[in-house]
Amino acid sequence: MTKSEVMEKIKEILNDLFDDDFDVTESTVADDIDGWDSLAHLQVISAMESGFNIHFTLGEINNFANVGEMADSILKHLG
Repeated sequence: MTKSEVMEKIKEILNDLFDDDFDVTESTVADDIDGWDSLAHLQVISAMESGFNIHFTLGEINNFANVGEMADSILKHLG
């Protein structure tokens, strides 16, 4: 899977979670999306893990500064 494919799937997951159709880029952060609070963050992580069939470490989750870093981590898990 390429990074652009990962980003497209991330966009689909986020749009489904937040019932909205917004542009997601590598620099997108939680503050850019209405409703992405600490509780929603847990839902985002869970949805990403389920959607990509992976499991993030706590260290990875704590270090995500933006969607691009999440995508990079997903790519590492996908190998």
